[in-house]
Amino acid sequence: MSGMPKRAMVLAAGLGTRMRPITNTIPKPMVEVAGRTLIDRVLDPLAEAGIERAVVNAHHLADKLETHLAGRTSPPILMSDERERLLDSGGGVKKALPHLGAEPFFVLNADTFWIDGPRPNLARLADFWDPVRMDVLMLVSATSTATGYEGAGDYAMDALGRLRRRAPQEVVPFVYAGVLIMKPDLFADTPEGPFSLNRIFDAAQERERLYGLRLDGWWLHVGTPASIGEAERRLFLSTT
Repeated sequence: MSGMPKRAMVLAAGLGTRMRPITNTIPKPMVEVAGRTLIDRVLDPLAEAGIERAVVNAHHLADKLETHLAGRTSPPILMSDERERLLDSGGGVKKALPHLGAEPFFVLNADTFWIDGPRPNLARLADFWDPVRMDVLMLVSATSTATGYEGAGDYAMDALGRLRRRAPQEVVPFVYAGVLIMKPDLFADTPEGPFSLNRIFDAAQERERLYGLRLDGWWLHVGTPASIGEAERRLFLSTT
């Protein structure tokens, strides 16, 4: 309802411990799936959507990631340096706020990507975004259309799209797909230093302003060496 966000934050500063030994020599966002790095698989749809600036944070083997991204021209990339201190998801976005502007922006994880259906999911998310009703709008995948995920789900969703976090011992149908639109003013009362975006998600849920949109296509989470092959098989099936 409010148009495509112009800026995006890509969370790429994790240690990648579950991806070892691969991440002993390269940062996790540079792990390749079917010949293309995870970070490029996240940045490609942002370029196609016409994003004017993508901020990418870096910590583990940051020099290698920075060198790799220097070879891209679209979208324009600005690095957010977390070499000295890892700030977690919320702290990482907060540090980058001066470069993300005053309007709502995308936040994407660098270890997940998706296969679009007939229409790009970023465009679908932008169309569904309504800042009057929403503070955060997540792209969520049905667990039945997810590769590399074996959990009990993250959220339940009502008929209007409002999300509720899974309760202990509960199984819910949707998993956060690592893509969202959020407002910068949500960080006004957050702490300095490291904190998780879950703090903001839970506060938005309490206000009934946390919404979701079901991904159209297939979601791929690449968290371990074994999940690389699983993702490659799914990509192969999507093109045959």
